[in-house]
Amino acid sequence: MGNKAPVSKNQELTVTIEDLTYQGMGVAKVEHYPLFIENALPTEKVMIHVLKAAKNYGFARVIKRLSTSDQRVELTEKHYLQTGIAPLQHLNYAAQLEFKRTQIVELLSKVHLENIQVAPTIGMDEPYHYRNKAQVPVRMVNGKLETGFFKKNSHIFVPLEDFFIQDKRIDEVIKSVRDILREFNIEPYDERQHSGVIRHIMVRRGYYTHDVMVVLVTRAKRLPMQDQIVAAIQAKCPDVRSLIQNVNQATTNVILGKQDKLLAGQNQIKDQLNGLTFNISPHSFYQVNPVQTEKLYQKVMAGAGLTGKETVIDAYCGIGTISLTLATKAAKVYGVEVVPEAVADAKLNAAANEIENTQFEIGTAEEWMQKWEEQGIKPDVIVVDPPRKGLAESLIESAVKMKPDKIIYVSCNPATLVRDLQLFLDQGFTVEQPIQPVDQFPQTVHVESVTVLKRKL
Repeated sequence: MGNKAPVSKNQELTVTIEDLTYQGMGVAKVEHYPLFIENALPTEKVMIHVLKAAKNYGFARVIKRLSTSDQRVELTEKHYLQTGIAPLQHLNYAAQLEFKRTQIVELLSKVHLENIQVAPTIGMDEPYHYRNKAQVPVRMVNGKLETGFFKKNSHIFVPLEDFFIQDKRIDEVIKSVRDILREFNIEPYDERQHSGVIRHIMVRRGYYTHDVMVVLVTRAKRLPMQDQIVAAIQAKCPDVRSLIQNVNQATTNVILGKQDKLLAGQNQIKDQLNGLTFNISPHSFYQVNPVQTEKLYQKVMAGAGLTGKETVIDAYCGIGTISLTLATKAAKVYGVEVVPEAVADAKLNAAANEIENTQFEIGTAEEWMQKWEEQGIKPDVIVVDPPRKGLAESLIESAVKMKPDKIIYVSCNPATLVRDLQLFLDQGFTVEQPIQPVDQFPQTVHVESVTVLKRKL
C-alpha cells in the first residue's frame, strides 16, 4: 500500500501552495506527496482538480483561488501562460527577479557551496516587449490563415496578435505579413499531411537601427505569387531591409531549413551592442534582449578587468559579440565556434568595426584550445558562454591546463553552471564573489548569470 499516491485522478481538494518549481509551477503537498499546479503562487490557498497522480508526484489545476498572494499580478491574457510564452507573468517583477536569484542559491546549497554569494538579479525597467526576434508558426484555423503559438505539450494552435514579450513593431510586421498571405490565398502548413506552403514567419529587428528582416519559411521550394507578395510587404512595411525565403521540406520541428533565397533587400540587417555594429543573418545566434545583453557584457568586461595587455580566448564566440567587446580593451582575442556561418559573420563584424586584434576559428573549443596551447598561446582570461548543457569535462580540463588568471563563465542554465563550478573549484580555482544573475528573459523562468573564477596562485 505504501506505493499508492494519497490523491487520485479527478479528485478535488483544497491545498496551500508552499513553493515554486524552477519551471514556475506552484507546489502543494498532500502527506509529503507533491502536486504541481500551474498559475498558483506560494501562500495561496486553492481548490484544485487532480489531473494526473503518478507514484511520486501529481499534476493539478486550480478550480478556485480562496486566497491571493500579494506577489500576484492579475492576468490580462491567459494565452501567455497556456502557450508557455510568459510562464511567470502572474508573478510581480520584483518577485520574478528574486525567484531567479533563488534558483542559483538553492542549487549551490544542494552541493554544499552555500558560502558562495549570489547578487540581486539585474532587471529591466520595462520587462516586456523586449525580444528582437520572433519565430511564429502559421496554421489554418476555421478556414483562415493564422499566426500564433501552440498550447504547451499539445498540438492545439492558439491564434495571437500580441505576443507580450516581443518588440511591438515585430508583432505589427507579423500581422501585416499574415494579412498579405491571406490576401494572396497562400496555403498554411499542415503538419499532419505535410502539405501547404508557409510554415513560419520569422522576424528580426535591430534595437538601435530599427532595420527589419522578414524570413518566410516555406515547405514548398516555390512561393506562389512571389513578386506580388514581395511588393506588398515592401509597400506595407518600408522598414523591411531584408526579405528572405527559407526552404524547409523536412518533417521536423526544427524551424529553419538550410536553403535561403533572397527575395528583396540585403542578406543581413545591422544592429549595435555597446557601440559596436553587428551584421545579423537569418541563422545568426544573436542575443534576443539587447538592453540586458549590454548589461551582461558590461559585467563580463568588469570581471575580466582588462588593461590592454591581455590575451583572451572566447570559447563559444558565435558572431563575435563578446569577442569584439573584449577586443576593445585586450591585446589579442581568439574566438572559436563550431558553426561556420557564425565564424564568417564574426570576421565580417570585426572588419565592420575596424577591429584587427581578433582571430576566429571554426571547430570545437576543446580542439582549438589544445592547438593554441601547442602554439604556446597563454591566455590571461578565458570566457565561456556555453549552451544549456554546459561545458564538456574535456573543455574544463583544457581551460585549466592553460592556466589563465581568470575564467569568466556566462551561463544560461544554473544547474549546469553549478555542476561545472564544482569541477573548476576541484582544480584550483576560486569564485570571485558574488555570482551576478541578469534577467535576459523577463516573464519566463530562464536566468543568465556571470561568474568570475580566479586561479589560485
